[in-house]
Amino acid sequence: MTWEIGISRQAERFLKQHHLPDQFATESVRKAIQRLQGEAIAINIKRLFGKWKGCFRVRIDKNRIIFSIDFERHSALVEIIDNRGRAYK
Repeated sequence: MTWEIGISRQAERFLKQHHLPDQFATESVRKAIQRLQGEAIAINIKRLFGKWKGCFRVRIDKNRIIFSIDFERHSALVEIIDNRGRAYK
């Protein structure tokens, strides 16, 4: 089953400023979705709470990707990509 993965403007700006391809975010989110579906994939994923309730976070080195998932529509939205200290603000 294919998943549609969207990227917010903030996430696009981060990728552009750091000269990273879109695949930096989309591949990480795809792996996270596979992990949530029960596959054995080595990725650091965590469910968030508080302001980010309902979202998930993937850790890649010092960067964080915060995304939301709609399992019924098979879609995900990358909300934020930022450095560790600023991602949750």
